[in-house]
Amino acid sequence: MLLYLADYLAEYYSAFGVFRYLTLRGICGVLTALTICFLVGPLMIRKLSYHQIGQTIRDDGPPTHFEKVGTPTMGGALILVSVALSTLLWSDLSNRFVWVALLTCIGFGVIGWVDDYKKLVHKDPKGMGAGPKFFWQSVAGLAAALVLYSTAESPAELHLIVPLFKEVSIDLGIGFVLLTYLVIVGTSNAVNLTDGLDGLAILPTVLVSGALAIFAYLTGHSSFSEYLSIPYINGVGEILIFCAALVGAGLGFLWFNTYPAMVFMGDIGALALGAAIGVVAVIVRQEIVLFIMGGVFVIETLSVILQVASFKMFGKRVFRMAPLHHHFELKGWPEPRVCVRFWIISVILVLIGLATLKVR
Repeated sequence: MLLYLADYLAEYYSAFGVFRYLTLRGICGVLTALTICFLVGPLMIRKLSYHQIGQTIRDDGPPTHFEKVGTPTMGGALILVSVALSTLLWSDLSNRFVWVALLTCIGFGVIGWVDDYKKLVHKDPKGMGAGPKFFWQSVAGLAAALVLYSTAESPAELHLIVPLFKEVSIDLGIGFVLLTYLVIVGTSNAVNLTDGLDGLAILPTVLVSGALAIFAYLTGHSSFSEYLSIPYINGVGEILIFCAALVGAGLGFLWFNTYPAMVFMGDIGALALGAAIGVVAVIVRQEIVLFIMGGVFVIETLSVILQVASFKMFGKRVFRMAPLHHHFELKGWPEPRVCVRFWIISVILVLIGLATLKVR
């Protein structure tokens, strides 16, 4: 939106031409989303507290969590508002990738909002229910996949890029739709499973979003993409603005979500953020790298799968409790220690993911 204003003003004052640069608009996107969180956050927390929209705790959960009962939840709405406004203000609104990413994020946020609303306002412990929830996630994920498939303008947009190899890419054809669906829905649920401790899910999301912003910039730049032997996709660079908004909104939310949390994001935030980084990874053609950089989300999800499978098949649990972060809590690790150590692992995995740009 502001890009159009800057282009108009640049005709009269050349200094406004600087806003055509993606890097500057990306910085503005981070700062805008961050500022919105700082300004709106306290008001939102007060409103949630006033309406008694607070966290409920499982009876079989770690004992230390009972003190969190009543903590305002559905704070993920703050993230969605910040991301949406910052993206709309600083991105090129004629770019199809921006709209796919933003609408996917909002779509999954709406699903999470309905689930949270039923749990917290209607006091229904099941929320939407697993079946309807997965159905609507599938609808939103398939919609994004079909739009990206049908609007692809170059073969590179439908190829699976294999890291560490310069010339290895797999033409997915219609299989692109299935892969995209799995990445978006899978990442959305993985982030949701990880969101169980104060600040645990949001910082890895910020780190992955920042790394994907770098991939977007390089993939959308013909010279850099040729130098790094990654496919050039016209227009993908604009996704940097969306990723920047995710980074700013995530950091702003962490200000209130850090231990001891003043607010929780709820499904409205976790589902939306997971879908956001999933669809961005697809757009920049780095699904495998996302699997690496989002390793914390992957491990948390696998811990749940292993726990359920082991209990159903053998009647035994692999972990004291799943997801994995609860296992370490029950072993006696303080919550901040679990979070910080998972953050450190995320930093390492994101750096490994970024290293694949050069190690080819």
